[in-house]
Amino acid sequence: MTLTADTDLQLLFDPSMIPDSVKSSIPDDLHIRPLASTDLTRGLFTVLSVLSPSPTPAQDAYASRFDLLRTINASTVFNGLPPTYLTLVILTKADDKIVATGSVIMERKFLRGLSLVGHIEDIAVDKAVQGKKLGFRIVTALTEISESLGAYKTILDCSVDNIPFYVKCGFKEKEREMAKYKEVTQPASTQPAASQPVATPNL
Repeated sequence: MTLTADTDLQLLFDPSMIPDSVKSSIPDDLHIRPLASTDLTRGLFTVLSVLSPSPTPAQDAYASRFDLLRTINASTVFNGLPPTYLTLVILTKADDKIVATGSVIMERKFLRGLSLVGHIEDIAVDKAVQGKKLGFRIVTALTEISESLGAYKTILDCSVDNIPFYVKCGFKEKEREMAKYKEVTQPASTQPAASQPVATPNL
C-alpha cells in the first residue's frame, strides 16, 4: 500500500504547524505528518516498542484515545489557545508504514505569567532505520512547534546514554529526573513461580 495523502486522513492537529525546514530535510522516500486516526494499522505500536513494551490495543480503544486527544485539541484551539497534544510520525512512502514517532505535550502553568512548557515524550525510531537522523528531525520539529506555540522552555527526560544525542538537538543537562512506578500486585492464582521473578521497569 502506497502513502495515504494527508487530505484523506483525520489528523491529530493541523499539519501546517510542522516547520517547513524539517519537511524539506526529510529524505524523499519518507513523509512526516501528525498522527492519524488510522495509524494503528501502520505499525505505530511496533515502533513504540523500541522504547518500552507497547502492546497493540484494540481498534476501538485506539480510536477512543485518539478522539479524546483530538477533541481536547479542537476545544483549546476553538478558544484561541494552542493545542495540547501533538504527536508526529514519519512514514515510508512505498508502503505507508510508520518508522519514527514522537510527541510534545503543552502544559499550561500558573507561574511565569500563566506560561506554557512543552514536554517532549516517546521519541522512537524503528531499528531498521536508526542512524538516519530521523529522531533528530522529530525532536527538532517538536521543539520548534513548542516554541512557536509560546513555550518558554521545552523539556524532556532521557537515559544517560542518550544525553549526547539530545545535546546535538540543542538541549542541555539540567537537574535530575525522579520517578515512582505504581506497584502492581498480581492475584495469588497468577503469581509466577519463585524461580521466575516479576519483571520490573527499567529506571
